[in-house]
Amino acid sequence: MRRELEAVIFDLDGVIADTAKLHYMAWKKLAFEIGIDLKEEFNEKLRGVERMESLGLILSLSDISYNNVEKRELANRKNRYYLNLIENITPDELLPGAIDCFKMLGGKKIKMVLASMSKNALDVIKRLKIEGYFDYVISGMDILKSKPDPEIFIKSARGIKVSTENCVGVEDAVAGILAINSCGMFSVGVGKKEVLNMADVFIKDLSEFDIDKIREIGGFV
Repeated sequence: MRRELEAVIFDLDGVIADTAKLHYMAWKKLAFEIGIDLKEEFNEKLRGVERMESLGLILSLSDISYNNVEKRELANRKNRYYLNLIENITPDELLPGAIDCFKMLGGKKIKMVLASMSKNALDVIKRLKIEGYFDYVISGMDILKSKPDPEIFIKSARGIKVSTENCVGVEDAVAGILAINSCGMFSVGVGKKEVLNMADVFIKDLSEFDIDKIREIGGFV
């Protein structure tokens, strides 16, 4: 049975806006303060991972042990740095093709969901002035398990009352693509093809989002 393309579920950081760099800047500042030289390539491991788990990965680079109270304080400090950075974010931070993609999908009556592990996702999309495009928004505030667990995508589909098999997930991180694939969604990888080669379709950015190609490859009605 052919499936019907009813919804597209978008990650935020690195897909819609260039906010992943702000997370990295905030983590790098925190890491420096506790004696860790956080390299940009290590940031790939943090993509799509919630705050406390990201902190755990960073602390694995240190010989110092932290208790749970100290870890929570560090995570909160990183979040304060990030919030300071996003205060000045504007629609200029939107990545190529984002608005045109949203308008195209809206014109075809395809539902759109924002699914981000960032607990600040709603604030970010308001600053980007794109909140009106989404039928449903889910953030790290609503999720217990980080990607590659598919929880965020399963809850996204459930929130708009659509089967996961009738959804397309768009991600820029390996963990995100694995999460999409594991719940039966069609996956679109955005970014480096050699990194995201497990995606069903790869695009450089949303300006290359081809709904007809996705329908054909995914076997959608």
